[in-house]
Amino acid sequence: MNDLLERLRERDWRMTSQRRVVAEVLDGEHVHLTADEVHARAARRLPEISRATVYNTLGELVSLGVVVEVSGQGRAKRYDPNAHHPHQHLVCSGCGLIRDVHPTGDPLAGLPAAERFGFTVSEVEVTYRGLCPTCTRALP
Repeated sequence: MNDLLERLRERDWRMTSQRRVVAEVLDGEHVHLTADEVHARAARRLPEISRATVYNTLGELVSLGVVVEVSGQGRAKRYDPNAHHPHQHLVCSGCGLIRDVHPTGDPLAGLPAAERFGFTVSEVEVTYRGLCPTCTRALP
């Protein structure tokens, strides 16, 4: 059983065949699919699954906190099933490839107390942007 399915079972999430196939499509490391990509892969396994069901299921998974929605500057949102492992993202500005990264150290260390404006910080999101090796090789 995949990790996402196991986490959903622990939450007693009602597992229909449609929900199961969406969770199966999302399983894996460095998985950052768009809703349309999830739908296309799910439809190969379960042809009758609708786009609306995929969107609704993704919304539920985000609400449950088991999947994270990753925005990609002007690109379609992507869905990351590794919400249970704190990490950040490395995003290619060329092709949109997203990789999970796990920097060491305290992410708040670079934010001086004076720049926190009295906030009690509960979460830090850092996105590293650049070009992947394929896009770098494609440069003139």
